[in-house]
Amino acid sequence: MDRPTRILARHEIERLLDMRSCIDAVGDALRRRAEGRAAPGGVLGVRVPDGGFHVKAAALELGRPYFAAKVNANCPGNPASRGLPTIQGVLALFDASSGVPLAVMDAMAITTLRTAAASAVAARVLARPDATTAAFVGCGVQALAHVAALREVRPIAAITAFDVDAAAAERFAAEVRRLHAIPVRVAGDLASAVAASAVVVTCTSSRRAFLGSRHLAPGTFVAAVGADSGDKSELEPELMNRAAVVVDDLEQCSAIGDLHHAIAAGVMSPRHVRATLGEVVVDAARGRRSSDETVVFDSTGVAIEDVAAAALVYERAVAANAGLTVELGN
Repeated sequence: MDRPTRILARHEIERLLDMRSCIDAVGDALRRRAEGRAAPGGVLGVRVPDGGFHVKAAALELGRPYFAAKVNANCPGNPASRGLPTIQGVLALFDASSGVPLAVMDAMAITTLRTAAASAVAARVLARPDATTAAFVGCGVQALAHVAALREVRPIAAITAFDVDAAAAERFAAEVRRLHAIPVRVAGDLASAVAASAVVVTCTSSRRAFLGSRHLAPGTFVAAVGADSGDKSELEPELMNRAAVVVDDLEQCSAIGDLHHAIAAGVMSPRHVRATLGEVVVDAARGRRSSDETVVFDSTGVAIEDVAAAALVYERAVAANAGLTVELGN
């Protein structure tokens, strides 16, 4: 018999879910999906006058069958007009056999951790093994999580930061130095930030592509995280065309990722994509083919990653008796 539904706040999720475990859980979920052991997920977007809502859902067998649906609100005017975050949300986790609601948890903590974890899975199979330098374009919460994630899979020893908000880059640099005790250089422009970096992470809300192949050294691995809706764009179609492109989900990236914009520009089609990340996890030969090849991971965020992370949080919460328990049916 399942316990009552657990309500888990952000600080509890962050305490229960360490980055290495999240990377392993996300990598395993992507492998299961590539091997045909997971059902396709679903995505729904709804526009409202001041923004929109985005729903992602999927099911996954992890010793027991889980289903999760994540609902995120995106209200761009919040910070200035309401003093609230732009993105807020909740994730509901269910037993996929009985339909029992197991947990309701903060979606932002799950999203932040599993997004960085997916990039780390990609870096583990697509970045050069000797990659020691990383550049971060966009220096918010997601960038900070990516530092921790990348350092789990590659020997990152020096970081460069760039943000159109110079103060954000400085805050990011100070926090990385405090948490990881590695050198961080704040760059004054995009070109100098990424020119000598083996790994480049773009995690912005840009509506215009800004990164091209002219900016990158041979052999760079790029994790493009920001384009999670059709109107967002970070990588120029020319870069997508020249690079080896690996996606988290081919259909989804064709509709809302940087791949979407390359297709719209007429320089790529879905058949030009080398593989999904899950396929590379299963067979590394489908990934990087040479040390000087530019490889792009187009990350739009897939629901199966949410299920994997949320299930792990739930199981640890039950073991630790963490969170608030409620009887929703009463």
